[in-house]
Amino acid sequence: MNSADDQRTMHLATVGMGSNLGDRETILREAILWLGAQSGNRLRSCSSLYETEPFGKTDQGWFLNCVIRIETSRDLQGFFHGLQEGEDRFGRVRRERWGPRTLDLDLLFFDDAVYSDAELTVPHPGVAVRRFVLEPLCEVAPDLVHPSLGERASSLLGKLTESSRVVCLGRPPVREPY
Repeated sequence: MNSADDQRTMHLATVGMGSNLGDRETILREAILWLGAQSGNRLRSCSSLYETEPFGKTDQGWFLNCVIRIETSRDLQGFFHGLQEGEDRFGRVRRERWGPRTLDLDLLFFDDAVYSDAELTVPHPGVAVRRFVLEPLCEVAPDLVHPSLGERASSLLGKLTESSRVVCLGRPPVREPY
């Protein structure tokens, strides 16, 4: 590592991933590997796969979901735009809100940033109320503190009243080492 690399500020991004079209597991695995290989990114952890019933629009196939944590030298906006690029790369088409998709990449947390504009809100507004996010999040970061709510992920999961079905498949889409 050269001195310029030593001077870069590193951030920890937490990303929720989902797919309910195509070969869901392969899409998630390849997207994780692609994200981890992008300049300035390093995969730190990956949850198991969770099969979950759809949220918002229920007349579609079930999702495979997971949560990953990536160390990145990119800033918040740069990292977010990289996620959008990844969705496009893996064939995401935006036809309807909460509709079926090959790949959904949600920026859940970026360090302890609290940020909102017309394009992006961090922490993701659905984190605290979605079982398909909290279950895999608690697998990789149960002590992560939600910067707006001041509560640990494990506490948020314990308080959750949302009752959607979430089944842990017990296997991560990618294996260590990260």
